Amino acid sequence: MRRAADAVSIAELRTLARRRIPRLAFDYIDGGAEDEIALAHNTSAFDALRLVPRAGVDVSRRDLSAELFGRRWAMPFGIAPTGLSDVAGHGTDLAIARAAADAGLPYILSTVATTDIETIARAIPGGFWFQLYMPAKREIGHDLVRRARDAGAGALFITLDVAAPGKRERDLRNAFALPFRLTPRTLLDIASRPLWALRMARRGPPRFASLASYAPPGSSAHTLAAFMATQITADLAWEEIARLRDIFPGPILAKGVSAPEDVDRAARLGLDGVVVSNHGGRQMGLAAPPITLLPEAVEAAAGRLAVTLDSGVRRGAHIAAALALGARFVFAGRPTLYGAAACGEAGARRAIAILRDEFDRTLALLGARSVGELSPAMVRR
Repeated sequence: MRRAADAVSIAELRTLARRRIPRLAFDYIDGGAEDEIALAHNTSAFDALRLVPRAGVDVSRRDLSAELFGRRWAMPFGIAPTGLSDVAGHGTDLAIARAAADAGLPYILSTVATTDIETIARAIPGGFWFQLYMPAKREIGHDLVRRARDAGAGALFITLDVAAPGKRERDLRNAFALPFRLTPRTLLDIASRPLWALRMARRGPPRFASLASYAPPGSSAHTLAAFMATQITADLAWEEIARLRDIFPGPILAKGVSAPEDVDRAARLGLDGVVVSNHGGRQMGLAAPPITLLPEAVEAAAGRLAVTLDSGVRRGAHIAAALALGARFVFAGRPTLYGAAACGEAGARRAIAILRDEFDRTLALLGARSVGELSPAMVRR
């Protein structure tokens, strides 16, 4: 298998990505925290579910679309925010954003993306949402929200599960840093992928593009990364999130919510949604799989806000299962990252096409003609 078009699953795109980019870059995309138990369980928890189809239903015509925040999307699936995506290759953020927009799906831009807010907005006008890591210097966070608002972001996601950096042991073993540390092992790793190395040498290492204007003048990729490390905050309060409504008039969601008590808190504060998530298994090694927490989150929400989910999604059937259990929308970041790492924009498009095809087949096989016909009765846990 040499082309994205030949891949028949997200797992095959992952294998192709592993062949195309250096180990330090692949491990950054693919890895999780500590022993990677949460990373593995995120997907295995989906795979442990059993779907129960309805028979004798005419499913010759199926509607995959879904509405969220006043807009109808091609399917109830979007691209989760991913930081430093250009380690997969320069232009990865833009490649994934364009692929999502053309497929009629929302794309969430990360605070620590390697493409800035304004560039993404020009590339996909009216089609992006923004995810905020609230910095220690609150004025920076507030300005980022203003920039996202002014650029036309349709929703704001506030990440809550980064009170401390996760211990990502693959990155520690690879001495992953910006700029890349050129140890003998790293040099050999990079030299084994000459096309990636040539492109990286021409354009320089990835950098946190949206944050560049807040760092000291003339900052290099190294000093910008060091500046970002100083901005991790452990004191973000719920009331402070709610006050962002004064800056951002659109939908605001709390991302990285696990406990039903926090879902209730978000609803009582008037937020528009939550993302049940454990950061793709990248923060806490023993974090519970979000799909196992979803039913309690839906019950706690009681229809007051949109409950969405990310972490562990690798199949269209995973999307269907989460929707059946009450999620309004499902997000994933790694599938399109694998695709883009493998074959650029064509790979990102292939990842979306695979998930769409699988989701469509799953609806048909479940006897559901639309997303609205999925129900908890179709899932056994």
